[in-house]
Amino acid sequence: MSGPAAALPEYVASPDWQCIDFISDLHLSADTPRTVEAWASHLLRTPAGAVFMLGDVFEAWVGDDACASGFERNAVDALRRASAARSLTFMAGNRDFLLGAAALRQGGVAQLADPTVLVAFGRRVLLTHGDALCLADTDYQRFRAEIRSAAWQERFLALPLVERRRIAKSLRDASENRKRALSPDDWADIDSDAAARWMEAASAGVLVHGHTHRPSSGAFAPGCVRHVLSDWDLDTAARAEVLRYSAAGFERVPPA
Repeated sequence: MSGPAAALPEYVASPDWQCIDFISDLHLSADTPRTVEAWASHLLRTPAGAVFMLGDVFEAWVGDDACASGFERNAVDALRRASAARSLTFMAGNRDFLLGAAALRQGGVAQLADPTVLVAFGRRVLLTHGDALCLADTDYQRFRAEIRSAAWQERFLALPLVERRRIAKSLRDASENRKRALSPDDWADIDSDAAARWMEAASAGVLVHGHTHRPSSGAFAPGCVRHVLSDWDLDTAARAEVLRYSAAGFERVPPA
């Protein structure tokens, strides 16, 4: 991100919203039925006027043509039902960056650029998935630059769906094997200096992000507070949390 704060995308909250929910890193798939159910239920039942989904909602998304049937079709149907009751927004993560305009339109979901400034309850809050700020993970940053390029995505989406699924599984397996080789303390975190520069450019005192799977809240630089979102896993563990924002501030709550 570069340029003055005025150049950053802004999302101005509706004055009707009493509160806003943030979630990320659910890694939903056909293999996580309990987590999928909790997600769909929360979207329908939350008192929030809006739910901001900040990336890695899905374990993998290999193209919008996949939502013609199966898990992806059911996921889009769940989004469409929920979007009739509240505003839903989506920001791409490192697993679901190919979730495109067609599927989002079917689900009634607005797409957010990364990063985006949310203007709500008298504050400017900088929203990002978080992976672009993990600068110490240089291998990942090179890989990210490659797969986010228009040329790579055009080549990938031209492949048969079955081949795209095979490649996505191979990439997921490699990522999980790499993660298992590290202790949680060694997992990449965001670069504090870079994050502070982003916040200064955005004229925002609060940062909300996911990606790192290290839920926490606190100051990390003068005038800079961040809230890190929790990942969800209700199939092999009992972990699911929503960050809720209102005029009273931020609080962590269980899914509805």
